Amino acid sequence: MSQQEQQQAERQRNNKLRILSIALGSGIAIVGVLVILYAWQLPPFTSQVQSTENAYVRGQVTFISPQVSGYVTSVKVLDLQPVKRGDLLMTIDDRIYRQRVHQSQAQLEMKKAALANNQQQRRSAEAVIKRNEAALQNAKAQAVKSGLDLKRVENLVADGSLSLRERDASRASNSQTQADVQQAQATLEVSRQDLQTTIVNRASLEADVTSAQAALELAQIDLDNTRIIAPDDGQLGQISVRQGAYVTAGTRLTSLVPQQKWVIANMKETQMARIRPGLPVSFTVDALNNTRYDGEVEFISPAAGSEFSAISPDNATGNFVKIAQRIPVRIRITSENTEQLRPGMSVEVNIDTTGDDNGREKR
Repeated sequence: MSQQEQQQAERQRNNKLRILSIALGSGIAIVGVLVILYAWQLPPFTSQVQSTENAYVRGQVTFISPQVSGYVTSVKVLDLQPVKRGDLLMTIDDRIYRQRVHQSQAQLEMKKAALANNQQQRRSAEAVIKRNEAALQNAKAQAVKSGLDLKRVENLVADGSLSLRERDASRASNSQTQADVQQAQATLEVSRQDLQTTIVNRASLEADVTSAQAALELAQIDLDNTRIIAPDDGQLGQISVRQGAYVTAGTRLTSLVPQQKWVIANMKETQMARIRPGLPVSFTVDALNNTRYDGEVEFISPAAGSEFSAISPDNATGNFVKIAQRIPVRIRITSENTEQLRPGMSVEVNIDTTGDDNGREKR
C-alpha cells in the first residue's frame, strides 16, 4: 500500500473516531438531561402520583412535668407502660401544700367572721340612729316648752309680777334648749355617717372574703398538683425521675404518646401543583417491612418549611443557587390497626393526584 493510501485510511479512521466521540458525548448529555427531568418529574416523565421519601409518622408527644416543687414520694408507673386518662403516675410530698390549704381555710373563716360582724355593726348603727332621732325629738319638744315659758315670763316681767333676774334665767334656759336641739341634730348626723361607713366597709370585707376564697382555691390547686396524673390514654416513654428526687416546676419527668397519629410528608414545591386536601394517599413504613397503609391529604402547610426556621434564609446574595423548597403536607391515616406505627418512623408517601382533574377543570 502506498503512503498516500495509508494517509487516507488514517484520516478516515480519525473521522470515525471523531464521529463516535461526538455521538458518545451527545448520548451522555441526553442521558444526563433525561435523568434530571426524571428526578424533577418534568415532562415527559410527569407522573400523576407524587412521591417522596422525606416523610415521617408524627404523634402528639406530651412531656409530663410537675406544676409544683418538692420531693417525689412515689412513682406508680414503669418505663414504656400503657396508661389510661386519669391514672396516677407520681406523687410529690404534699405536707407543705396541705398546711397551706389549712391556713387558707382559716383565713377564709376569719374574713367571713369579719363580714358577719359588719352586719351586726350595721344593726347597731341603725339602733343608734333611732335613739338619736328620739333624742332630737325630745330636744325639740324641750325647746318648744322653753320658748313658751320664756314668753310667759316676759309678759309677767312687763307688768312687774316677776323680776328681771327670773327673765334672764328663763332666757338662758331657752338658749340652752335650742343648743340641745342643735347638739341632738349633730349627734344624729354622726350616727348616720357611722352607718354609711359600716355599709361602705362591707364591700371591702366582701372583697376580702372573695380574695380569701381565691387563695384557698389556689392552695387546693397546688395540693392537687402534687398528684401527677395521665392527661390522656397512651403509652409512656422512659421515666427520668425516681422516688426521693427533688423536682421543680417544669422538670421533665416522662413523656406520653397518645394513640392519635398522622404522617407529615415534605413535598417539593414542584410537586404541589395538583395536591389538594382530600386526595387519596398510600404509604409504606420502612420499619415494618414496607407494610402499606392508606390515608388522605388533610392539610397543606401555609408556607415552606424554611419559613418556620429560627433563622430565615436570606437569598439576596451575589452567589445564588436555586433549591427546591419543601412544603409540609399533613396526611390523615385511614387504615385500621395502626398500633405498630410509632412517631418518628420513616415512610415513603405516594399521593394520587388523578382525582384532581375534575377539580382543575372546575377552577
